[in-house]
Amino acid sequence: MSDECASIRASCNQELQQAANENDLYQIKSKYLGRSSRLTALIKSLKDLPAEERARSGAAANALKISLQQDIDIALENMRQARTVRAIAEQAPDITLPGRRTAIGTLHPVTRITAKIASIFTSMGFSIVDGPEIELDFFNFEALNIPKDHPARDMHDTFYVSDAQLLRTHTSPVQIRTMQKMQPPLRILCPGKVYRCDSDISHTPMFHQIEGLMVDTHVSFADLKGLLTILIHRLFGDISIRFRPSYFPFTEPSAEVDIQCVMCRGMGCRVCSGTGWLEILGCGLVNPVVFKNAGYDPDAVTGLAFGLGVERIAMLTYGINDIRLFYENDLRFLSQF
Repeated sequence: MSDECASIRASCNQELQQAANENDLYQIKSKYLGRSSRLTALIKSLKDLPAEERARSGAAANALKISLQQDIDIALENMRQARTVRAIAEQAPDITLPGRRTAIGTLHPVTRITAKIASIFTSMGFSIVDGPEIELDFFNFEALNIPKDHPARDMHDTFYVSDAQLLRTHTSPVQIRTMQKMQPPLRILCPGKVYRCDSDISHTPMFHQIEGLMVDTHVSFADLKGLLTILIHRLFGDISIRFRPSYFPFTEPSAEVDIQCVMCRGMGCRVCSGTGWLEILGCGLVNPVVFKNAGYDPDAVTGLAFGLGVERIAMLTYGINDIRLFYENDLRFLSQF
C-alpha cells in the first residue's frame, strides 16, 4: 500500500511540473482524484484488507488525497497569478509615447452671448436681476397690459401650470416685480429662460431672453435708440440699423429693430428673404398702464424697455441656421466655441 501511494505521489508531482496551462492541471486533477483514478481504486480496495491494516492504509490514502488536492490547487493559483502578471505587463503604458491631450471645456455659445450682452449693459450702469420661471398670470400678462381677453395672448403659446400659474413666456414679469420693490431711477437687465409651445428650426419650447428696463424722470425714445445702437455696434460692428413702428401692449410707442443682414451685408439672400434686413428685437417706451400696475406715477416718470432672444443673436453671430443645435449636446458642434 505504501509503495502504491508513493508511486502515485511521484507520478502526480512529475506531471504537475510539466503542466503548461490550467487545462493541463484540470486534466491532472481528474486523472489522480477523479472516480477512475488509481487513488480512488486504491481506496475502494481497502475493504479487502485486514482490520488493523485497513485503518493504517486508509489514513495513508486519505492523507495522500488531501496532499494531492493541495498541490493541484497551489499549482492552479500560481498559474492564475502568472497569467494576471502577464496581462498587466501587456497592458502597461508605453511611457515613451506622447501623452493624450485632455479636452478642455468651453462656455456654451448661448452663455457666451448672454455674458457679452450683460457686460455691455452693466458698463452703462444696468444691474442684473432675476425672477421665478413659474410665474403668476398677473405678472406675466395682466400687469403688462395684457388682460385675459386681449388678442396679444394669442402671440404667446403658453404652458399653463394651473389657472393662475404658468411658465413665463418672457422675462418682463421680472420688471414688474422689480418696480414694485424699487423706486426710480432704475436701470435693470433681466436675462433668463422663457417657455412657449413652439418647436422648429428657429423656435424651441425653452429659450433665453434678455429684457431691459430704464425708468427716470426724462427718459425718451432718443435714449432708447442710443442704448440699442451701442448694443448692436458692439455685437456686430459698424452695421446699418433701422427702427420700424410696431405694436406691443406694454410699450407705447413701440418699434422693432432691424439690422443689415450679417450674411449678405444688405445685398439680399435666403436668410433675410431677399430684403437685406434682419429683425432682432422689439422695444418701446413703457406704457403708462404698466407704470400704474407697478405702483408708479405715470405723470412723474417715463421709461424705456426692450427685449431680445439670445439664441437669435447667437445664430447671427456664429452663422448657425438651426436653433436646435444649441440643445443637442453634440460635442462636435459645441467644441467649435
